[in-house]
Amino acid sequence: MRRRSLLSTALTTLVVVASMVVPAATAAPATALAAPDIDVAAVKEHLTQFQTIATNNGGNRRSTTAGYRASVAYVKGKLTAAGYTVTEQPCASGCSTGAGPNLIAEWPGGDVSNVYMFGAHLDSVSAGPGINDNGSGSASILAVALKLAELNPSMLNKVRFAWWSDEEQGLLGSRYYVSQLPTSERQRIKAYFNFDMVGSRNGGYFINNINSTQSAPMKAYWDSLGLQPEENTEGRNRSDDASFTNAGIPASGYAMGASARKTAAQATKWGGTSGAAYDACYHSSCDTTTNISDTHINRAADGIAYTLWDRAVQGTPGADFSVAVSPTSGSVAAGSSVQATVSTQTTSGAAQSVTFSASGLPSGATASFNPSSVTTGNSSTLTINTTTSTPSGTYPVTVTAAGSVTHTATYTLTVTGGPGGGCTGTNPNDVAIPDNTTTSVDSDIVISGCTATPSTAAKVEVHIVHTYIGDLIVSLVAPDGSTYSLHNRSGGSADNINQTYTVNLSSETANGTWKLRVRDAAAIDVGKIDTWTLNLNG
Repeated sequence: MRRRSLLSTALTTLVVVASMVVPAATAAPATALAAPDIDVAAVKEHLTQFQTIATNNGGNRRSTTAGYRASVAYVKGKLTAAGYTVTEQPCASGCSTGAGPNLIAEWPGGDVSNVYMFGAHLDSVSAGPGINDNGSGSASILAVALKLAELNPSMLNKVRFAWWSDEEQGLLGSRYYVSQLPTSERQRIKAYFNFDMVGSRNGGYFINNINSTQSAPMKAYWDSLGLQPEENTEGRNRSDDASFTNAGIPASGYAMGASARKTAAQATKWGGTSGAAYDACYHSSCDTTTNISDTHINRAADGIAYTLWDRAVQGTPGADFSVAVSPTSGSVAAGSSVQATVSTQTTSGAAQSVTFSASGLPSGATASFNPSSVTTGNSSTLTINTTTSTPSGTYPVTVTAAGSVTHTATYTLTVTGGPGGGCTGTNPNDVAIPDNTTTSVDSDIVISGCTATPSTAAKVEVHIVHTYIGDLIVSLVAPDGSTYSLHNRSGGSADNINQTYTVNLSSETANGTWKLRVRDAAAIDVGKIDTWTLNLNG
């Protein structure tokens, strides 16, 4: 949030500690029960990335720096992979010299004459990484955007997300965006919702224009939690919602507070420390990932999702759930068994019964679940039994959970000591690729029981998600350490590697650990190894 030019009042230095009081929750409104829960861990994962970007780029993400441009690239990569139409809007006038672009993302579907925008500024001040101000708002709307893409509900109205440049220099990025909108486009935007500093550790619960029509769903959600929110007086005209309000576009938003101090009455109803700043690290170097309240940011993200569903989703989503396997891989000698835990969580609506099954098993192997069905929120034990005739190799096993909808998770099974063996393998597990480093990351495939000599035309199928493949160096590493180059910083600014490489591996021993090795050799763009497959037979 932009700093005030003058202090409006003298602030007392008296600090009174209040007990941490969590208001009793009241019945949630109907849409809140149907809107998805946003996992705070997903929000914090994005905050960790923003922290890493700042650390690798001089300690901040100011709009004119490589740290800001890397932040844009990170958010853009996530949104593009999820199916959004993403646009970088350079600020052609009125912004700081060298300021990076605004980032605008639209989800398909919905009435284009009724647009609801959700935005947050992506830049920080020069003094620090800006994790609360305003990584918190940026990460929260990113998590909601990705959840919308994951659930893909029928849309009633158009949803548009924005990450603003140059807010800390005077709301310049959002002002430019609004100034470029024709009158007809301004009229299509029915409300803009802004999120600035929503993770303050000693925070309150503030809503911009709290009694306005556009604020109704935001207030309804927090009222359902018994939070008794207040008007955001500290933040009035200090964040990007002002750019919209000044252009006649209705605006609202959440905030948890900056340098103003919590009153005794606020500490009584919200907990925290009376007389202390809502954010003691405001515009400081200590605004890092340790400067975030999980409780506040979780309530903000869930309220954003509630508001989006209330304003833009066709009806409300039915009951839904997620499924995961832990650990995600395991090794077993032919004739023995291996176990993993299959967990479920209710993500929207009421809990429901789901039934498990498994596919993709090698011959001679069977899978069982105990129990075979659970109510979402509970777990089951997966047991895979093999026989002495089960071929050696690595097999991606698909675990299916079927209820009102169907979801899957992957368990990578490696069988050793079996007859014949397998000369192919796949590793479906994601591996994050750090930005601009001298250190490579590896993804392993174990080949065992392969009796054939590797082919002169072995195949390496590679799928890497990355927003600038010209940064990447990709190699295959054989069990003896021999290295085969697959991709060496070609492709320029193209997105993603989805390619099958032909490699002469006839001089290698088949069995052992093969590695796909990847290094990002330049700054700004980030990505991950998605999956890869090795076929030694070609």
